[in-house]
Amino acid sequence: MNLVQKIEDTTVNLLRLAVTRLPRDVKDALKAAYERETDQTAKTQLKAILDNITLAEKTERPMCQDTGVIIFYVKICDKFEEISGLSEILKTATVRATREIPLRPNAVHPITQKNSGDNTGRYIPYINWEIIQGNFLEITVFPKGGGSENMSRLGMLKPGEGVEGMKKFVIDTVVQAGGQPCPPIILGVGIGGGADIAMKLAKKALLRPITQRHPDPEIAKIEEELLEAINETGIGPMGLGGKTTSLGVNIEYAHRHPASYPVGVVVQCWAARKATARIYPDGTVEYLTHEVGEK
Repeated sequence: MNLVQKIEDTTVNLLRLAVTRLPRDVKDALKAAYERETDQTAKTQLKAILDNITLAEKTERPMCQDTGVIIFYVKICDKFEEISGLSEILKTATVRATREIPLRPNAVHPITQKNSGDNTGRYIPYINWEIIQGNFLEITVFPKGGGSENMSRLGMLKPGEGVEGMKKFVIDTVVQAGGQPCPPIILGVGIGGGADIAMKLAKKALLRPITQRHPDPEIAKIEEELLEAINETGIGPMGLGGKTTSLGVNIEYAHRHPASYPVGVVVQCWAARKATARIYPDGTVEYLTHEVGEK
């Protein structure tokens, strides 16, 4: 058994799953939004989204032409056999996936404007590393589209603005975005830490299922309050009005400096693409986000 090849093949499959099949929590939320919607225009938009999801699954083709910038979240367990060059394995898998699925090449040099053509480049794919206890390797792929990413914001609030100021900043971000990020959206909110920490927490928050509230009851309550307030804006699916502007709000936080109150908001469109699998030393693969067999 070639563990290196197993990791590469699994990563390619994760990218395929992510861009062609939404996780169950997001699909169910979109279906529920369609059922409760009374505005005919909004209902038409939600049906188009659901039909698109079904077509993507049947044809195994990306649900959106923008297959995003490739981001990985990798958890390496302390007892897992050391795999040297794991970042190169993930890069090779990205190149393969770009060709085989296919994925749209989205890695562009910020100065020369040259597209690498294979979704790789300096710091791309971007890899977030975490060491945990256990005996497996966990890989999450997170292809993040540019349209919704463009609506993300960082606010360095005055500490005196506190929780109410944070809520206002989040809601203002959604209102300013309007229909541009292809709502219904999912919001990741990062509070505290520093400027970079808040944004990283906000993006990481999007990995949590929208059916799963924050374990801290106080944070969970704020998530629910923000979700209700955002849906009261009436922006609706694709910005054309309706009951559902957001499917979920996920918050993560870090302790902050007394002199600053960072708030990061990362906006995710309805195509909330992500897929996670665990690979064990014997080559067994366990998919955590999708009900599929190993390919």
